Amino acid sequence: MQSPAAPASASGVSLDVRRTAPWIIFIIFFGVLNETVFNVSTPSIAAQYGLSSSGVSWVVTTFILFFGIGSVIYGKLSDIYSLKKLIVIGIVIYNAGSVLGILLQSSYAMVIAARAIQGAGASAIPALIMVVVARYFSMEDRGKVFGILNSTVAFAVGVGPVIGGLVSARLHWSLLFLIPLFTLISIPFFRKVLPEEKPAGGRVDVLGAGLIGLGIAGLILFLTEPRWYWLAGGIGLLVWFAVHIRRTSQPFIEPSLLRSPLFRSGLIVAFIMFSTVMGIMFALPFILTGLKGLTTSGVGWVLFPGAISAVVFGPIGGTLADKQGNPKVVLLGALLLSGSLLLLSFLLPLAPWVIAVPLVLLYIGLSFIQTALANSVSQTLSLQETGIGMGLFNLVGFISGAVGSALVGRVLDQGLLGFRLNPLVADPGAWAYSNLMLVFALAILLGTLLYFRAYGFKLRRPRTSPSG
Repeated sequence: MQSPAAPASASGVSLDVRRTAPWIIFIIFFGVLNETVFNVSTPSIAAQYGLSSSGVSWVVTTFILFFGIGSVIYGKLSDIYSLKKLIVIGIVIYNAGSVLGILLQSSYAMVIAARAIQGAGASAIPALIMVVVARYFSMEDRGKVFGILNSTVAFAVGVGPVIGGLVSARLHWSLLFLIPLFTLISIPFFRKVLPEEKPAGGRVDVLGAGLIGLGIAGLILFLTEPRWYWLAGGIGLLVWFAVHIRRTSQPFIEPSLLRSPLFRSGLIVAFIMFSTVMGIMFALPFILTGLKGLTTSGVGWVLFPGAISAVVFGPIGGTLADKQGNPKVVLLGALLLSGSLLLLSFLLPLAPWVIAVPLVLLYIGLSFIQTALANSVSQTLSLQETGIGMGLFNLVGFISGAVGSALVGRVLDQGLLGFRLNPLVADPGAWAYSNLMLVFALAILLGTLLYFRAYGFKLRRPRTSPSG
């Protein structure tokens, strides 16, 4: 039964969690799955087309590029056009790219084009579902639904490489293009359940959308292929975007939104937390293979209990956020994350199965923080800002993951932490990893302090106007 609350939308519609949650789980799972399902198939793709490692990487990079840009663009469009229609359009584009990929797989150029179309369509799913949660669920239910959403994302990202490996090994990698076709089943549900919305009016700031899209593309390309011109171009376009939105009457992003201290702080905290966690996830396979000598499947088994725990505890964290408030869940998540990192720093010399224990705490802490942060940011937004606001939140999470992975890779490559700090770690090969866990714990502490400096210990209510 829906908790009584003020209407989540101007039309007074409040969606039923029990009826809607299964479809949210379904669409998010298949929407996010394609982000990782091709990763383990790149050797097979490279062999078929005679490509180098850098050449075949565009199968993954192209999807990521369009997925990241689309998340913020769909978010903005949902503030102007019908959310129901945009979700349907996104699903159709996603599947159009899939059909194109399976039909034209003989050409690598067409495979890349298909992955671009897939990314452009798939980005609508997590971006717009977050808007649905922020706009059409009562305040008392949002945490629970965000928890379900984050658990599903974690499971999809974790199981993607497994599915991709099985399909590529036993059948053919091109059949991975067929996976998104399952999302078509959800179209009748969303058309029936989501309310009819009248267009909010106004126009799309095409120049602003282009500037931020190309600027973000430059930064993502720099993170995947670090060349100075990608960075310079990306920063230059984003600076132009910042000037442009202050001079146009209907900007792509209202400057007042970026001036909101709560919203801005939420994005900064999300960047610190998510880049740190993704840096951890990037380092773990190197620890388990290089330090412990595990095979790829062995790494998967060590990570598996933690991934499953995130699925289980995500909804629990959401329920706690609804009942106890977001700050308490952020604090609990931060304690679990930092505690697990300290344990990892000391337990690295022990057997791999011992390392799996703090990883469970790490995954649970991550699920709590993801849920509470998304809920906190959504409650700083007015109804007119939910689309672009949650789109920016998605984008920050996306870019921070790439930043965290790139920074950790650079630190490990250059041996910047290759000195003995922990007296219990005698193996010189483990010093850098042990120190890295301590640095990560400090980063989590910094993010937590910034969160409480902005939000305090009380649940904030959403602003009522764009300038609020």
